[in-house]
Amino acid sequence: MKSINIARTIVTKRAEKGVTQDELASFMGVSRVSVSKWETGQTYPDIVLLPQLAAYFDISMDELMGYEPQMMDNDIKKLYMELTNEFATKPFDDVIDHCRDITKKYFSCFPLLFQIGILFMNYSPAANDEEKRVKTISEAKDLFIRVKTLCDNIELKHYALHAEALCELMLGKPNKVVVLLENEKINHNFFHPSISVMLSESYQMLGNIKEAKVTLQGSILDNIIGFFNNIPAYLNVCTDDVDHFEEVCKRVMAMIDTFNIKTVNPSAPLPFYLSAAGGYKTIGDMDKALSMLESYAETVSGITFPLKIKCDNFFTFIEDVWKDMSFGIINVPTDEKTIKQNMVNSVLLNPAFADFSNEPRYAKIIENLNKLMETTNEK
Repeated sequence: MKSINIARTIVTKRAEKGVTQDELASFMGVSRVSVSKWETGQTYPDIVLLPQLAAYFDISMDELMGYEPQMMDNDIKKLYMELTNEFATKPFDDVIDHCRDITKKYFSCFPLLFQIGILFMNYSPAANDEEKRVKTISEAKDLFIRVKTLCDNIELKHYALHAEALCELMLGKPNKVVVLLENEKINHNFFHPSISVMLSESYQMLGNIKEAKVTLQGSILDNIIGFFNNIPAYLNVCTDDVDHFEEVCKRVMAMIDTFNIKTVNPSAPLPFYLSAAGGYKTIGDMDKALSMLESYAETVSGITFPLKIKCDNFFTFIEDVWKDMSFGIINVPTDEKTIKQNMVNSVLLNPAFADFSNEPRYAKIIENLNKLMETTNEK
């Protein structure tokens, strides 16, 4: 692919403007033969003529030369596959040099630079010696740093940061991995499986086994909380299949027991109990609907304030991870009374459960929930 496509541009723009080669030549002060050679790619216009030529066609210099510093997503994917094939079939050094040429041409196309960096990382083990391997990984790291620093796409910046950390890990610099990823604690990217594994490996390399465990425990719990966040929406679309709905509820309740969720993070299963109760009511099983509301009330009654994650025999370090962080509850009020009132109202004011008003079991549920508010008011 030519970096400069001025011939094509001149032909296209001259046709759009409706002028002949002679007319263009006269305006530019050159011969018609010169214009003809420009359009066939035999020669380029003299550099001093380029501003005048761009002005004549009312286009930028980049557009005149046909220079395209960006690539479209589909072109990047296609090029990535072509380069992957080259790494499999051609000498390593030749393909690396080809990649370097591409990055020079598209040095401001950050999605492409990111993919080239990934290729460098993935194929660095194919280098003939350790020095080349280290150099290739270092080049990948430099590309990721450029993307992280200059790109406007927040998601791509995060990916570049994580890839940079992986390069540092591959280079045997676990301390730099920790520094790079420490700030990710401010959001749940910190608990992304690939990040937690990188951090854990880095802590192990540094001899800090406790921090390795802390990091992985945080990631495991975060994924469990993510599971509970998704379950209510899934239950809502499963009421058309009673057997499947009940299987989902059975597995979720097993998950609650297996990971002792009512102790570790009792707020996590509350949306499940409400959705399951509503689902059972929809499919006509009032007994199980009330059982779910009873589980909800029981769990709410066991919550202590202030809300916090608690350790158990599995999550032995989890309080160290979550002490300064949100734990799966978005926009939670800070005062105990408001939190409890919201928990009570989720049942009391829920129109889905209005039909239960004459049920003795439901009355007992409401009584227990109201006691929760009474204890709060007495404080």
